[in-house]
Amino acid sequence: MKKFISYSTLILVIPLIIFSCNQPQTTITKPDYVIVIHGGAGNASNQDINEEEQKEYKEKLSEALSIGEEILINGGTCVEAIEKTINFLEDCPLFNAGKGAVFTHDGHNELDASIMQGWDLNAGAVAGVRNIKNPISAAIKIMSESKHVMMSGNGASQFAKEQGLEIVDSSYFFTENRWKSLQNILKSEKHGTVGCVVLDKYGNLAAGTSTGGMTNKKYGRIGDSPIIGAGTYANNNTCAISATGHGEFFIRYTVAHDISALMEYKNMSLEDAANVVINDKLVNAGGTGGIIAVDKNGNISMTFNTNMMFRAYAKSTGEKEVAIFK
Repeated sequence: MKKFISYSTLILVIPLIIFSCNQPQTTITKPDYVIVIHGGAGNASNQDINEEEQKEYKEKLSEALSIGEEILINGGTCVEAIEKTINFLEDCPLFNAGKGAVFTHDGHNELDASIMQGWDLNAGAVAGVRNIKNPISAAIKIMSESKHVMMSGNGASQFAKEQGLEIVDSSYFFTENRWKSLQNILKSEKHGTVGCVVLDKYGNLAAGTSTGGMTNKKYGRIGDSPIIGAGTYANNNTCAISATGHGEFFIRYTVAHDISALMEYKNMSLEDAANVVINDKLVNAGGTGGIIAVDKNGNISMTFNTNMMFRAYAKSTGEKEVAIFK
């Protein structure tokens, strides 16, 4: 005997089918944790970064990744993992952050950093600081120990000192390679920044970014790295993002928040939203750079429109990658 589906049942079932087809793709099994890092993007080629240098960069990215992953494995929070991971990258002269910061037009090192946590949208940032050894730690202190979101210059340094953070003489940031870069005024500007985004075991997202800015920058210029919504953004409802690139474009197009907004309001997947913003909007505007991101389900994106981006990620599922070029 044939069985027929009633009209009332169809009314209930069809919308469910349509709704499910429109949902963004997510991982089948949500990882316990995910960590993604970057060390800047640019248009360097294999000829600009030889095999030995590529090996050194990858080794340092792997070390940084391991530091954050170990914290997450042992039940640490996303903010704890981000701080220690970025501290390592700030202390490594290979990257344009902390010890490896580039020089301004006047021959100084001016550092920016920011942090944001996704569960309450709290954030902290520093801009234009010259003597804080690890700017990301200062940003975290501003987020957790003050009423403010951003502090700059001498005020930020004074606050960091009061919080017990390490203050160093400005000569600490001097590296010969960065000084030569200023003298030569590189023909191809490097987008040097470091960043880290994390989904931890507690289902929380956070993002952090730290940079020495742009070689030869003038007039107290500040880029996107300390700007919440431009270079850094995290929201437990969508994703966590850290950006690297030509900061002025990332500020004008509020790149990090725009990706989150496309996910929230247009129901786009992380990868699709990142492609729209980085490979469509930014490219059409003339902006270069990229982002790393992780969404609330553990999906990641490492999207960039340049020749290369120093990047790496690890998941509790065992997935891991360290890469430079496309």
